[in-house]
Amino acid sequence: MEKNEKLDNKSLTSSFKAKQKNLLQKKLSGQNKDHIANEEDQRLPPALRRKLRGLFQQIEQEFESIMHENVVLQEKLELMTEKYKVLVHNSQEKIEKTDSGLDYPEGISFKEDSHVSKGTKKPSASQIVSQKLKTKYRASTSKFVSSFKMPNAQVVSLYCHMVQKYVGHRDGIWEVSSSKGNVVATASADRTARVWNVETCQCLISYHGHTGSVNSVRFHPNDSLLCTGSGDGTCHLWKLQTPVVTDFRRHSPVQADANSAGSGEDEQEEDIETDTQHMIKVKTPLVQLSGHDGPVSSADWWTGGTQVVSASWDRTVKLWDVEKTNVIHTLEGHELEITHLSVNSLQKLIVTSSQDTTFRLWDFRLPSMHSVNVFQGHTDTVTSAVFTNKADHVVSGSDDRTVKVWDLKNMRSPIATIRLDSAVNRLSLSPNQSIIAIPHDNRHVRLYDLSGNRLSRLPRQQRQGHERIVCSTCWLDDTSTKSVQLMTAGFDKQLIGWNIIM
Repeated sequence: MEKNEKLDNKSLTSSFKAKQKNLLQKKLSGQNKDHIANEEDQRLPPALRRKLRGLFQQIEQEFESIMHENVVLQEKLELMTEKYKVLVHNSQEKIEKTDSGLDYPEGISFKEDSHVSKGTKKPSASQIVSQKLKTKYRASTSKFVSSFKMPNAQVVSLYCHMVQKYVGHRDGIWEVSSSKGNVVATASADRTARVWNVETCQCLISYHGHTGSVNSVRFHPNDSLLCTGSGDGTCHLWKLQTPVVTDFRRHSPVQADANSAGSGEDEQEEDIETDTQHMIKVKTPLVQLSGHDGPVSSADWWTGGTQVVSASWDRTVKLWDVEKTNVIHTLEGHELEITHLSVNSLQKLIVTSSQDTTFRLWDFRLPSMHSVNVFQGHTDTVTSAVFTNKADHVVSGSDDRTVKVWDLKNMRSPIATIRLDSAVNRLSLSPNQSIIAIPHDNRHVRLYDLSGNRLSRLPRQQRQGHERIVCSTCWLDDTSTKSVQLMTAGFDKQLIGWNIIM
């Protein structure tokens, strides 16, 4: 028995010594490694050794800083994700409520999410926050949802497509204007003005009386006359002769989409030659009004057609007596070139726009005197300003990429501002005064209402639309019976007719 205990003690002692030996060997091996490392470290120059240690410390500090930032960002991300889920959940239920046409009365909770089981004992944090938001804003749900919807019900059904392109001018078209009949007129930098039949696409008359670019063209309100303003500094009044109108069509709308938009100079020359077979050329005016010291940018009829108003780059506006061909009034005040004018003959008002970033309202309602009001709401050239059917409202467009609607009784600020992505050229209002057609330098034409809500944009895919700057827009009078309701003219020499379906 004692021998067995001695054997066990010996075995335990031998195993203990073996373990101590192993530990000692491991310790020695570690010491040897440290000693070897220290020896290697001692071989490095002191300066380099200090530099390396400093670099290692910087790496550790940078790593700790990055880890801390990651933790903070992760917490923010989780918080934002939670808020996003709450907002999406809230908005979806409010939109579902509006679509169903139901108003939930007080005391009735909103529909639960489908992924939340009815037996859930403890709601999540997002559900608690969502329920609080629902309770707080339940009374104003319909108002909140209305901000995601277009205010005008007609916006959803507004559809625009190109009907026809009218090719014939040899240079850019500055302005297009319409008459009560089925004709429109264009003023071009090729020194001509043309009259077109909208339905047959025929060029009926071509006027060649000016020696400079024709910048403006307007129909007489009651007679078959036109007034043109030109870069040669004159205004011409000429007769609208009535040629024999045929059923000739140069292109069908489908062919116009494929050919007119991408036609080269040779193809356009062929179109011009075809037009000349059915076109009357007018070379001399009935009346010539000369007196400006610079190009005439815009001209229009005044007081029923017995007078003409012209605006020029010489910074003046002149009122002309048509019969006597003399100047009645010269209006001065703009500091830079005048770009456009519009008249309201019934109210005896004139509005002019200028490169001096202002537009001015000239009031002739008192026979003994006239007054002027200056509107300073733009930060760049005002390219056009037109009256609405209300004499006390004006819509202005500018190179500062905005269109503004003004109440003339309150000149301090506009009642609506439309912010766009490109400079605005000569805009126009639809006959019912509900739509503004806005031409841009970036080749687009956008449609807005007077409240500043976007309605549509004229398409440009499949070679529809203009290839260069869109200079002018014009609405036709009777939008209910014609296939073309809107005309646009651009620096790509083309006049385009559009169908606008409400």
